[in-house]
Amino acid sequence: MLSYQHAYHAGNLADLHKHALLAVALARLAAKDKPFTYVETHAGRGLYHLTDPAALRTGEAAAGIGRALKAGWLPADHPLLAALVATRERHGPDAYPGSPLIAAHFLRPGDVAHLAELHPGEHAALARVAGFAHLHRQDGFALANALLPPTPRRGLLLIDPSYEIKADYDRIPGLVSRLARKWNVGVIAVWYPILAEDRQSGLAQALDHAHPGALRSELRFPPARPGHGMTGSGMFVINPPFGLAEEAARLAAIYDRLGR
Repeated sequence: MLSYQHAYHAGNLADLHKHALLAVALARLAAKDKPFTYVETHAGRGLYHLTDPAALRTGEAAAGIGRALKAGWLPADHPLLAALVATRERHGPDAYPGSPLIAAHFLRPGDVAHLAELHPGEHAALARVAGFAHLHRQDGFALANALLPPTPRRGLLLIDPSYEIKADYDRIPGLVSRLARKWNVGVIAVWYPILAEDRQSGLAQALDHAHPGALRSELRFPPARPGHGMTGSGMFVINPPFGLAEEAARLAAIYDRLGR
């Protein structure tokens, strides 16, 4: 199944949660004078334009990053805001960076990125903006299993599938445990949707049980439209960098107000 395209959802409330935590984690890695590796299993196209018909059709970006910028949810020194500004300076005022371009903002000479994307159209679009990375048109889970532990050994892995393959909910906890054993110093971040039908609860509980010292950040928000199944966003982070728990708590306070 390769039907999912993130352009309809780029910049929504789930992206804001995921990308704010990702940017803070990457900024912490880049703060040390040691190289690091960034690996992503489901990279998407890397760059989105929020005035594209796909984004305008759902209105999710307006309720997410659009509202965040108007309301000042991102402080002036926030790493995600820095990546967003840099992306818009290069690609125009309606541009929004996917996680590959957020990572690119923090990568330095000597750092390494590996991006997997299996969808042919998304991979072709990614190739146009991700010259900084090693691109892999293959299953992202297989790539992570083959690459880890990476060189350089410090780094971050983002596991961010669309979950259109329902078996991923059952597959990911075991995969993460194997990767964490192979790469015990790595930051491993897993994003998952929170659904009205609660399909994600088994995944989250299995991750919690296997990795008791990890950070589990779950934020709820109103559905994007009546009947929409996603009612929140989850991030599970093994070896969370310093300050990530505080950022998760800050975001939780903002999203709690949305629910009220």
